[in-house]
Amino acid sequence: MKTVKEVSQLTGISVRTLRYYDEIGLLKPTKTSMAGYRLYDDKALETLQQILFFREFDMPLKEIKALMQNPDLDKKQLLNDQKKILILKKERFERIIASIDEILKGENKMDFEVFSKKEIEEMYSSMIDNMSDEQKDIFIKQYGSMGKFEEHFMESASSEQAQRNYAKVVEWYGDKESALEASMNPDNSKIIQAYSNRYDAVIKKLAAKVGIDVNSFEVKQIVGELDFVSKQLYQMKDMSAFMLEMAEKYQEDVEMQKRLNEIYGQGTTVFIGQALEAFYQH
Repeated sequence: MKTVKEVSQLTGISVRTLRYYDEIGLLKPTKTSMAGYRLYDDKALETLQQILFFREFDMPLKEIKALMQNPDLDKKQLLNDQKKILILKKERFERIIASIDEILKGENKMDFEVFSKKEIEEMYSSMIDNMSDEQKDIFIKQYGSMGKFEEHFMESASSEQAQRNYAKVVEWYGDKESALEASMNPDNSKIIQAYSNRYDAVIKKLAAKVGIDVNSFEVKQIVGELDFVSKQLYQMKDMSAFMLEMAEKYQEDVEMQKRLNEIYGQGTTVFIGQALEAFYQH
């Protein structure tokens, strides 16, 4: 058994944080000593390690708690998936460092290509195959049907702006083949689902601010949160182009307004579009 102080020294997590985890029911001590000290066994430390892995992905404590308490959750598989994601991130950073070294030496000869129509179709097919029903529902709500979403995806993905974004993605991965492979092998579905749920929750928070100045701090704060969640959900470094396109559709697409207003309330669609535009144009 280890005390709070010993666990803190071992993991680098502050005593205050460990006490807070206990208070919210995220990580309870194995038992409490006669003197009132919290004590943790090896199983509790293993649970803490899993929590810290989740925190690496910036998941809110509330969502981590829900995942940890899910009886159907295969924690071993989830940890293996998280390990793969961290390895991918490590490899990305190594490629970036190597590219910087080449630039510093004046030997940067990397010639990036953008994706062809056939490759974009393969990306879309792979994305759909790996989507959960809940994820598909998000796009159905947004576009009316998966068929319309496919049309939108293919049109948007083939645009000049999208091709410029692909060039950035290829640069991030180091080569075209690695970027294409990553796009066809999405990260763990449970983690993506958690971000999908959080995305919907943030949209509802934004919808609740209808009537407030879109340039106000409180509105921009929520859009900032939406930007962060969107980056995790869509695995994009820069959401500006995508969000500005959505802002235009929110304000001009009557069918979309009708669908989303039924879900989030009258007038919310245009308001969200204006809020996105105010945030990403400045």
